[in-house]
Amino acid sequence: MRFGVQLLRATLMALALLVTIGLGLGPASAQTGGGFNPTASAVKEEQLLRELNKLEGRVSIPDGKASLLEQPQGRSYRGFREGALVWIGAIAILGMLLALAWFYFSKGPIAMEDSPESGQKIQRFNGLERFTHWFTATAFIILAITGVNYIFGKRLLMPVLGPDAFATWSQWAKYAHNFVSWAFMLGVLIMLVVWVKDNIPDRYDRAWLRAGGGFFNKSHPDAARFNAGQKLIFWSVILGGIALSVTGIIMLFPFSLVDINGMQWAQYIHAVVGVILIAIMIAHIYIGSLGMEGAYDAMGSGEVDLAWARRHHRAWVEEQQAKTASGRQPTGSAPAPAE
Repeated sequence: MRFGVQLLRATLMALALLVTIGLGLGPASAQTGGGFNPTASAVKEEQLLRELNKLEGRVSIPDGKASLLEQPQGRSYRGFREGALVWIGAIAILGMLLALAWFYFSKGPIAMEDSPESGQKIQRFNGLERFTHWFTATAFIILAITGVNYIFGKRLLMPVLGPDAFATWSQWAKYAHNFVSWAFMLGVLIMLVVWVKDNIPDRYDRAWLRAGGGFFNKSHPDAARFNAGQKLIFWSVILGGIALSVTGIIMLFPFSLVDINGMQWAQYIHAVVGVILIAIMIAHIYIGSLGMEGAYDAMGSGEVDLAWARRHHRAWVEEQQAKTASGRQPTGSAPAPAE
C-alpha cells in the first residue's frame, strides 16, 4: 500500500514537471520573450540582401552563375530597361523627327537661288569613299531597325503582328543584328582610316559654328573639305561606333570578359549610345537629302557642281584648284577644274 502511494506521488510529480516545461516553451512564452524561438532567429531575405548585396546559393553544375538568385542591380536594370530607356529613345528619335519636320516646313531646304549652277563638276568623293559610306550606312540602318525593336517592338509591333509573328520577326532581327554588327565595325574602322585627316579641327570651324552653318540665315562661312557640322557627325560615328562595338562584343560573348554587373553596364551604354546615334543619323540623312539642295550628289555620283562646292566648301575648292595649277593630284581620283 505504501509502495502504491509513493508510485502515484512520483507519477503526479513527473506530470507536473512536464506541464511546467511545456508552458515555459510554448507559444505564449515566445510571444512574451521567454524561451527560444528558432523561427524568430532565422535569416530573412532582406538581411541577406543588406549583408551580401545579393541572394546566392550553392550549385553542383559547372555554371557558377546559376547560384546567383537575385541582386539589387538586377532590379535597377529592369527598371531602366522598361522605363527610362523607353523615354530616352522616344525623346531622342521622335524629338529629332519633329524638330526636322518643323525646320523643313518653316525654313525649307538650303537652296542655291543666289548661286546658279556653273555646269562644271568637281569630284567630291572617290569610289572607295562612296563604297565605305554606303557600306557602313546600310549596316547601321539594319542595326538601327533591329535594335529599336528591342525597345519598342513589344509595345508597337506585337499588338499589330500578334505574338507568334512578332516572335518570329524578333528572332530573325536578333540574327541580323548579331551578324551585321561585324560589317558595321569594319565600316567604322575604314571610315576612320579614310577620313580622319580631313576631320581634324581647323581655323574655319569656329566661324562656321558661330554662323550656325547657314541653316538659319543665308550666310555660308568658309569650310575645308568637311565643315564643323560634318566633323561633329564624323566623330559621333567614330566614337559612338567604338562604344557600340566594344559593348556589343561584350554582349555577343556573355560573361567571357565581365560579370553580371559588367553585362548590365554594357547594355546601359549600348542602348543609350545607340538611340542617340540613331537621332544624329536621322539629322545627317535629312541634310544629305531633303535639307540641302545638291548635297546628295556628293555621295551619289561623287561629283558636285563647282558653284555648290564654292558655296559650301570654298577653302577646299581653292585648295584643290591650287593643287591642279601646281600639277599635284587633288583629293579624289579626278582633277579639279581650274577657274
